[in-house]
Amino acid sequence: MFDYQKYRDVLTTFVFSYGVKFVGAILILIIGLYLIRWLVSIINLQMTKHEVDPSLRPFLRNILNIGLRILLVMAVISQLGMAITSIVAVLGSAGLAVGLALQGSLSNFAGGVLILAVKPFRIGDYIEAQGVGGKVFLINILHTIIKTPDNKTIYIPNGPLANSTITNFDMEANRRADIRIVVQYENDIALAKQLIWDIINQDTRILTEPAPQVVSENMDAGIAIITRVWTQRENTGVISNDLHDFIRTAFAQNNIAITGRQLDKRLQP
Repeated sequence: MFDYQKYRDVLTTFVFSYGVKFVGAILILIIGLYLIRWLVSIINLQMTKHEVDPSLRPFLRNILNIGLRILLVMAVISQLGMAITSIVAVLGSAGLAVGLALQGSLSNFAGGVLILAVKPFRIGDYIEAQGVGGKVFLINILHTIIKTPDNKTIYIPNGPLANSTITNFDMEANRRADIRIVVQYENDIALAKQLIWDIINQDTRILTEPAPQVVSENMDAGIAIITRVWTQRENTGVISNDLHDFIRTAFAQNNIAITGRQLDKRLQP
């Protein structure tokens, strides 16, 4: 005969023994997730208030969030009555296996730490690396995200990026623009240079120190007239294109013929 009283007593004992722990674990989980979001938000506001490097904020925020969630899971497991030391040992073994399987990701993590420590670039800088160029949009744990001038989004793994050659176009306050125009040999080179100097002297965006240069160089196709001017970083691309167009227009108005084979050098943004 089925003993309902016996099984009811067993069920009651189980509910009171483990039900309270289970409810407590659920409460710890819910409250813990809320507190983590609140704490991460407060720390993010403090980092913004104290002007912590924008490149560093997402990284620190992610590390803090992950670390606190791991501690929360440990607290929930402890509330359920499981042995933390055994679970830590199992997680350690699993972590070793996962680490071996994810060596590339660990390399990217180390690369991200190195990038944030050395700071070869910051968010908003225009860089060229790994065969692509664009503005740095975000630096996260494993990848650096850049936006190209034609609005493509590119994810570059931090490991290879940290070990590659990086060209940062926005690190210095001033940059030089080089404009090269090749004219035919029979032209008046002195007049051509004077026209360029007139254009330079009228443009207030061009810095006087370092001094501009206008030099010529003999080539098979003709004489290359090279103009080098310094300007503020944000004006470099515009200055390069403007001077190129102004010089070509002035040459055309003064019958200075350029060759059909040009080696123009317009700077990147």
